[in-house]
Amino acid sequence: MLFKLLRAPVFALDPETAHGLTVAGLKALPAGNPPEPGPLAVELAGLRFANPIGLAAGFDKNAEVPDTMLGLGFGHVEVGSITPLPQAGNPRPRLFRLVEDRAVINRMGFNNEGGEAAAARLARRHGRGGIVGINIGANKDSEDRIADYATMARLMAPLADYLTVNISSPNTPGLRALQDEASLTALLDAVIEAKGASAVPIFLKVAPDLQPGDIDAIARIALDRHLAALIVSNTTIARPALGSVHRDETGGLSGAPLKPLALERLRDFRKATGGRLPLVGVGGIASAEDAWERIRAGASLVQLYSAMVYEGPGLARRIASGLERLMRRDGFSSIAEAIGSE
Repeated sequence: MLFKLLRAPVFALDPETAHGLTVAGLKALPAGNPPEPGPLAVELAGLRFANPIGLAAGFDKNAEVPDTMLGLGFGHVEVGSITPLPQAGNPRPRLFRLVEDRAVINRMGFNNEGGEAAAARLARRHGRGGIVGINIGANKDSEDRIADYATMARLMAPLADYLTVNISSPNTPGLRALQDEASLTALLDAVIEAKGASAVPIFLKVAPDLQPGDIDAIARIALDRHLAALIVSNTTIARPALGSVHRDETGGLSGAPLKPLALERLRDFRKATGGRLPLVGVGGIASAEDAWERIRAGASLVQLYSAMVYEGPGLARRIASGLERLMRRDGFSSIAEAIGSE
């Protein structure tokens, strides 16, 4: 109800200003307690997730409010993307609401305060309850992007419940080239070596804009390197039919129009991995029904971000409540039973 009252004045602001004010407001709130494991609990990569609903990377780029977001009902929070050095990102405006399409286009460009600043914040909250993943990236002007990922793995491994290697943003030129077979193998080997003896699980976040051969190669490498999960997927550079005046802006499209493509890619990776590798479904998830469809298609966990722009911060709790109802309606006693059951 409160979000409905605030939505009009918030939408009167440009999206990036509104987001900054939102994070500032969340920082002023008491953190709250993460949800307790219950009927929706999921075991993945040696971690026990209280529910399968996560906050996707991009919302809390600088690891400022992970505990506050856990207190809003998320079963896990992924902070970042974080790069070794601070960077301003691309010129503004670089974030656009497509209200008619319930979508967002962004070309932020990994804007963040850098690894040391985020690590200091994460060190202060280390040991608290709740699962916090750290999404790592490379600086735009880096001469050795693989070395950047290794640096971030070394820095963040002691602080993360899991690490996500993000090679799927369309807003850092050339970054998605790391998804090709040779580059991906070298990158993952460097990250695994850099984390050393740490048992922190490694997730890989991939783009939805992949060809069948890319999917098969990524699946094979992920299995060979014993990754803990694939996050499917990031934003898309494709442009389905859109109604907003911002439809032609450059950047990654997220929100409702991404849903069909993200679901298709999830099914593709479920098939390519033979169900042997856990998947995290992302893209266009705005309701319990959306989350349930993604779980039935093979996702062990789901993540959302853009939907909160339109549905408000109470969305995680609403989805969790609806998921439990749907799970029981369809005769399942746990999320694990439902994964890939479509």
